[in-house]
Amino acid sequence: MKKILYPFIVIFLAIASVFSSSAFAANPTEVVYHIDDAETQGIKGLRNIRNHLDVSPQTKIIVVTHANGVDILMEGAKDKKNGIEYGPLIGALKSRGVRFEVCEITLKNRNLSKDQFSLDADFTPSGVVRVADLQYQNHFAYIKP
Repeated sequence: MKKILYPFIVIFLAIASVFSSSAFAANPTEVVYHIDDAETQGIKGLRNIRNHLDVSPQTKIIVVTHANGVDILMEGAKDKKNGIEYGPLIGALKSRGVRFEVCEITLKNRNLSKDQFSLDADFTPSGVVRVADLQYQNHFAYIKP
């Protein structure tokens, strides 16, 4: 009996592995990176995202910024510690499909305008709500560098 069932089991497992790997490839990981402090998270977060995409290029990544985190997306912004400009790093990540969003509540609270930000920035009514929605409704993984 074992000799008769063995070929069928092997074939079934082979077919199941093909379907499960193709389903996995069709549904790439989706991640929200949460940045609320440019000084402590800026360069580290952008490098984390670059490394993430180097290993897993099909990953869908949305970066949501609010509070002092929006500073990484301001035109001409630089890291305070080492003077590295954020713009080229963000542009390179944007070209790899990363979306960068700025909280409009932060704009209001800090008296900032949309024209102070890089063209690579999109806007969301609330950064905190956006992070929560991406996690709960869209099942994005959450990373806070």
